Amino acid sequence: MDVLYFAWVRERIGEPRETVDTDATTVADLVRELSAREDRYALAFSDLSALRVAVDQELTAFDAPLAGAREVAFFPPMTGG
Repeated sequence: MDVLYFAWVRERIGEPRETVDTDATTVADLVRELSAREDRYALAFSDLSALRVAVDQELTAFDAPLAGAREVAFFPPMTGG
């Protein structure tokens, strides 16, 4: 599955996207897998309240299932202006 990172999440991880082989069944499981990889991932995912997630371009919660998902994107909350 493709994992995309935006804004400061991308800056902390050091890349805008990657392809991940995972057995995660939910977004939260995926976050735990990624966080266990390296400190840069752990730092990026240290405060989930400061993150939003989309699965296949639909905003969702961290307990959302990943079955059949092709893309997960992580980004900070958006503000209007």
